[in-house]
Order: sequence, then C-alpha cells, then structure tokens
Amino acid sequence: MLNFLNNNFLGNYFSMDMAVDLGTANTLIYVRGHGIVLNEPSVVAIRHEGGPGGKRMIQQVGLAAKQMLGRTPGNITAIRPMKDGVIADFTVTEQMLKQFIRKAHPPRLFSANPRIVISVPCGSTQVERRAIREAAYGAGARKVELIEEPMAAALGADLPVETPTGCMVVDIGGGTTEVAVISLGGVVYSNSVRVGGDRFDEAIINYIRRNYGIMIGEVTAEIIKSEIGSAYPGSEVREIEVKGRNLAEGIPRSFTISSNEILEALAEPLNSIVSAVKTALEQTPPELGSDIAEMGMVMTGGGALLHDIDRLLMEETGLSVIIADDPLTCVVRGAGIALESIDHSVGIFARDY
Repeated sequence: MLNFLNNNFLGNYFSMDMAVDLGTANTLIYVRGHGIVLNEPSVVAIRHEGGPGGKRMIQQVGLAAKQMLGRTPGNITAIRPMKDGVIADFTVTEQMLKQFIRKAHPPRLFSANPRIVISVPCGSTQVERRAIREAAYGAGARKVELIEEPMAAALGADLPVETPTGCMVVDIGGGTTEVAVISLGGVVYSNSVRVGGDRFDEAIINYIRRNYGIMIGEVTAEIIKSEIGSAYPGSEVREIEVKGRNLAEGIPRSFTISSNEILEALAEPLNSIVSAVKTALEQTPPELGSDIAEMGMVMTGGGALLHDIDRLLMEETGLSVIIADDPLTCVVRGAGIALESIDHSVGIFARDY
C-alpha cells in the first residue's frame, strides 16, 4: 500500500508536503495548505543508560528539552545537534527531525511520506548538504529539495526575486549570517559568516565573566540580549538585574548590567556582520549596486530583532535598511513558497553535488 501511495501522482495527492527551516537555534515547519505548524528550539535531551558509554535514548525534543539546558542530572544531557547552521551530531539531528515531522504530520491511514524542502546556509559544503538531505530521508521524507537560506529569506520577505532588479538580503540566524544579492531568480553573490545569535550570547557570557567574575548560562545570556541588547548607542540606558555564580567565592550573586556594557560586549560579532555586508556591496556588480542603493537592504532572521541593528548597518553603509515583517519566520515562509512550486521551479533549489 505504501509503495502504491508513494508513486508520483497519488503520493502528491495524499502526502502533506512540508518546508523545514532546520536552524541552529529553532526549527520551524510549514505544511502545505496549513501554514507554519511548528516552531520549537533545536534542542534534544538525551538519557544515558548504563553510564557514559551506554545506550543513548531521546528523552525530550524542542521546548521541553530547552527548559532542561543547564539543569539536567548526571544521566541526562541537553544538547543542540545543529552548530553554525549545519549538522554537528547526525544521529541526534535525524531523531529530532523525525519527532518534529511526526508532530507536524501525524501518521494517518492512506498518507504518503511527505516531500520536504529544507533551507541550508549558502556557505555549507557538499558534505554538509548531503548530511542534511540524508537526515531528512532518514526521518521519513519521500523527496528532499534544498534551498539556500538567503533565497528562502528573500521569498519570505516578499522581495521581487524573479525580476532583473537587484535585491539584497541579510539573514542573521542563530549560527550564521547570510548576506546575498539576488536577481532574475538566482543568487548573484552570497557569503556566509559563522556569526549569529549564538555568538552574541557567547560574547555576553565572556564579557560578564571577564568584567564581573561571574558565570552565567546560555539562557540568562539570551534574556539579557533580548531585554537590553543593543547594536547602536542610544539616548536611553537600560539596566537589568542578573544572577550568576561568583567564580571566586563559588556562590550565587546578583548584579546589575547596563545596555551600554552589552553594546561593548557585542562589538566584535557585530563588526563581523558589518564587514560581511560591506564585502558583499564591494563584490556586487555596479548595475545591481545601484538597485540596492535605491531599494536598500532587507534584514531577516532572529538577529534582526536586536535593538538598533538596522541603524548600525544604515550608519555603516549609508543605505536604507528595512527589517522584514516577522523576521523569525521569513526563511520557513520562503521555503513554503518554494514548496508550492516544487514541481515547476527547479532553478531556485540548491544542489549538494
């Protein structure tokens, strides 16, 4: 029966095809005809049976697993199997994807395996792309297509990618920042730097350890970033009270940190993003450069929500900068648009060979 359903015509009719943004920080799934049905952290909690070398069992995935970060007992480890936008732990990623797909597409009678479109960083290697493709097949996909994240982000931001007008998109994700110039349905220039929301969190953790002698966790760093994080000096100085472990005394302590200090902490990763944008503008053909000067650049991804990051890029480049509507979901919405034309528009899909 399954082989019967998985032939092209009937499989397309009975399957719930989906688009997946398999991100370093979050995984989002778009199901054809239903929109975005899943948005959960890319975190897996693993239980070790019989000691460190024993059998590994998946305890939780997604939000339930993220709540365990930094809080697990000795036999449970909460990990993030994606690093810098690519697979760091193949087996765990496959199991995580399988569980997410099952949540978004519960098994039913007379249902075929889904066709899946997955976004990948433009700087990912052939091996990394093949690993993502194999993980999707292992999770139960019938057919897998890959789309580069900047192209998906541009589609999701409703940019005119099919026209001869140049569009520039800056997608700041959890693990990577993708900068691309797109025209006539193709990527004219793309660059991927392994700087994103995770590097912001690391920079905050390192700054507080260096200047306050206090250790904080990833979750606390993320709260600081979202509450008072800023990419450009503002007239208003905001503060937040934070708790952490004093490294000298070994006991918990609370302290207050300001937005100006977080701005100082984020200077290095922000400079890397500005440098990548400037390099892209230097490499862009003059005709497309004039289009970008007229239209500006569009920012997508969770990093676009950092306070005043658009103003920073505006001041550094002299171009107008627009933050897309709902930047967190741009990539998965764009992959969903590509999914709708999976049988026709082969040109927008990436290859791993």
